[in-house]
Amino acid sequence: MFTLQIHTVDFPQPLPTTVATTSSAAHSPNPNTNLSSLSLSELRGIAHLFRHLPSATTIANPIARTTTVFIVAVPNYLSPDDFLLFCGTHIADFSHVLFLKNDGIEHSYSVLINLVNQLAADGFYCSFNGKRFRPTEAEICHVYFIQSVEYAESAHIASTPPAGYTELPTCPVCLERLDQDTSGIQSTLCDHSFQCSCVSKWTYLACQVCRLCQQQDERPTCSECGTLKNLCVCLICGFVGCGRYEKRHAIKHWSDVAHHYSLELETQQIWDYVGDKYVHRLNQSKGDGKLVTVNSRCTAVDGECTTCGYDEDSSFSGALFTSKVDSIVDEYNNLLASQLEAQRQHYESLLAEAKSGKESSISRAVEKAVFSKMNDMQAKIEMYTEETKSVAERNQVLLKNQQLLQTKCKETEEREKLSLKSKDEKILDLKEQIRDLKVYVEAQRKLSNMGISDGKGGSVLSVESNQSSSNSRRRSKLGRRRN
Repeated sequence: MFTLQIHTVDFPQPLPTTVATTSSAAHSPNPNTNLSSLSLSELRGIAHLFRHLPSATTIANPIARTTTVFIVAVPNYLSPDDFLLFCGTHIADFSHVLFLKNDGIEHSYSVLINLVNQLAADGFYCSFNGKRFRPTEAEICHVYFIQSVEYAESAHIASTPPAGYTELPTCPVCLERLDQDTSGIQSTLCDHSFQCSCVSKWTYLACQVCRLCQQQDERPTCSECGTLKNLCVCLICGFVGCGRYEKRHAIKHWSDVAHHYSLELETQQIWDYVGDKYVHRLNQSKGDGKLVTVNSRCTAVDGECTTCGYDEDSSFSGALFTSKVDSIVDEYNNLLASQLEAQRQHYESLLAEAKSGKESSISRAVEKAVFSKMNDMQAKIEMYTEETKSVAERNQVLLKNQQLLQTKCKETEEREKLSLKSKDEKILDLKEQIRDLKVYVEAQRKLSNMGISDGKGGSVLSVESNQSSSNSRRRSKLGRRRN
């Protein structure tokens, strides 16, 4: 079951119906068909498509039939009138058509159609689901039965999934890569490879997932930790995160915003976090392994549908075989997933134990090394303290010795000064005595030359002298000795 929540930007605006009425009447098998009751309107907003999550005890019914259908991603080369021409004779069964346009997406728009009864809705679904809009183009019409439609002016309310529902991507390429139970489509002619021309011609305002897969020159990284390994991209908002074998940022994104589907960039497969399995399945031929196209099944019961020509009896055996094979494959995948999960938990516990043991051994080694280092440093500190004390004591002794030596040196200098002074005085006295002797000897020589034997009865001649008073005193002493 699918439900639709629309974040409205403005109010629905009516569209002119003259061209649509004329073109539809020309293709209608009954010219008398009255199309005056058909209501055409246009609304700008953002559509959020939600799918009901099947319970574990019930079988999923992916296409619950209603009289309201939703067509995602109608290419912009089809105007509203061209789309009505594409619908052809089925336009007579329309009661209301709403063209939903998103300003952020220029390459396509969506269409919400209300039909008059369930038979008309089944016929429209069987006729146009999986059909190309133009034979020369690759875009395909995708039709979904909608249980309910809600309008909200708040983006948060519109993007919040109801209880028991999960949001689906609005990009047709991402929708086609989901499982048949999710999208109702098994495979397409072009398989919408991310390098295909039907995707590469989109503008850069298109799907973020497709744009990321086209950027071959840039290596994507996790939006949280920046790792390059085991990356998954959210199909709803384009968030790139690492998987469960790295730092689990993709799983954290799922638990935070409830976006259940993500694309693994390495394997190009889609993982469902709710079902805990891959939902991406490709139908391949058993002979050559090539992709094959399977028409969408009619969901009408009790032979009500008369437009698609689907023969239930002719394909009953094939469908039964396919259901058995699918159930076996699902059981095997569930078993394999459970075993892988058990192995993952086991090895994660072993890794946790090894990590804790390594951390404890590292902590013990660090503590031991720190303790020994602290002991060595303490011993060195004590040794340096003792050396400092001994050096201080030696300094005190040396200071005392220095003071004593300075005192002795001063005393010695004073004694030397006194001895030098006494010597100078002695030398000066000796010089005076020598001078007096010279004078005496000179006087005796002169007396002898004059014929005087001694100085008695004679007169004493004065002798020129420039001596000081001390010298005169000494001459007086010498004279007294001669007398």
